[in-house]
Amino acid sequence: MPPRFQLGAHRGVSPTNFIIRCRVRPQRRFASSSTETPEIYDVVCVGGGPAGLSLLAGLKASPATNGLKVALIEGQDLQKNRLQKDASLESFSNRCSSLTPASVKNLQEIGAWRHVHASRVQPYQEMQVWDGVSDARISFDWESARTPFIPRKPNQPTTIAYMIENANTTTALLSRLEELGGVDIFSATKVDSIELGTDTQQLDMSSWPIVSLSNGKTLAARLLVGADGANSPVRTFAGIPSRGFDYNRHGVVASLQLTGPGWGGLEHKIAYQRFLPTGPIAMLPLPGNMATLVWSTTPERAAILKSLSSNDFVAMVNAAFRLSTTDLEYLHTLSSGQEEEIAWREKHTPTNERSLPQRVSSVQAGTVASFPLRMRHADTYTGERVALVGDAAHTIHPLAGQGLNQGQGDAAALFRTISHAVSTGQDIGSTLALESYNEERYAENNAMLGVCDKLHRLYSVESGPLVGLRSLGLRAVDAVGPLKGFFMGRAAGGA
Repeated sequence: MPPRFQLGAHRGVSPTNFIIRCRVRPQRRFASSSTETPEIYDVVCVGGGPAGLSLLAGLKASPATNGLKVALIEGQDLQKNRLQKDASLESFSNRCSSLTPASVKNLQEIGAWRHVHASRVQPYQEMQVWDGVSDARISFDWESARTPFIPRKPNQPTTIAYMIENANTTTALLSRLEELGGVDIFSATKVDSIELGTDTQQLDMSSWPIVSLSNGKTLAARLLVGADGANSPVRTFAGIPSRGFDYNRHGVVASLQLTGPGWGGLEHKIAYQRFLPTGPIAMLPLPGNMATLVWSTTPERAAILKSLSSNDFVAMVNAAFRLSTTDLEYLHTLSSGQEEEIAWREKHTPTNERSLPQRVSSVQAGTVASFPLRMRHADTYTGERVALVGDAAHTIHPLAGQGLNQGQGDAAALFRTISHAVSTGQDIGSTLALESYNEERYAENNAMLGVCDKLHRLYSVESGPLVGLRSLGLRAVDAVGPLKGFFMGRAAGGA
């Protein structure tokens, strides 16, 4: 049988071996069990997350590309996961993202942002970041970065980012797609196999990906887009290796309620991140007195945190922003009783509460969860009639909150590439037409992956001269307005 990609068929086979097999017998054809003639599409996108949905919304919103025949395939039920209009502002999903102004601008340009549930979005204007060992601190906000040498640019946003639930972003994009129409959506439908087509009397499809679905349908794609996550079947079909490593860290997430009014009564809202040797802990504002937590730590400590009672978990979050790393190390050895132990230790630990996030009063039931942290990067984002976006192309450490923003950047760049190919009469699936997308996004994403990886490793050091050097560097950046402004502009997506 000629080589083909089929889910579960190559478990345990390395990408290198898979590439060798494809080179030996490159003529992949339809599965013998498939008798249905495939329906022809210009663009087939596998994956209904924000990156894939943004690409399709962009294609349908543009006069240059809205005539393309496009399809979306998503294994989950898209309607089931939509955010309800009457969702309570006292309850938030633990899957939130920090959207940069550049990402929001992209969503505005494709007409999706107006469908967002605005009452559930929280802009913030400052981020306080400090070293958990030395307490060296830097404040990221446009006011402190501005100097006579870098005055505020016209229309420069004062907002650093917007905290939004992933479900809110996805729901807005789905609403925009429904408004635009013209997208064949196969929801709650899995990809059974992807293989190359054959010559026909009407069209040479020998280089076209043929996607067989769990509902029995087959789709032929002039361009197949993989927006299907870190374990991308599309990337596997294309024979594109993805390299990287596991951090041996888990990200613990939760939705939190703060004491008092929280951020609700403040116009200038602040996000907080403390770098601990086991990984950073970040508390970011949600509407009212709610906040979202992302705590990077070891798998063992993550398991302990998830096993704690609500009161002990809340005490541990408060302690993680206030107590020493030595105290925190001891607290993670306890199976219970952290609340009482922390109350005693805080009496003997001086803190400046004005420089710290407001205290957490409770954790929303059912929101404490964790996920493994990995860094992966595909060798290329494109192949013949294949393009990768979002996590299918790259996965990043969450310490800079750039994962979803990178996917939005990919979607916008791929849309521009397809639009240019259409306007110049090129085949949108050809390697030549897709080359500009790979050139634009690969280097930029690779740089961001490298910065986040090096920051993680730098702040994992607990003692020695490196601690003093990194603290000196942090204070230097905080003191030099133009340098801080440069970093903030990059983090904001070029804002």
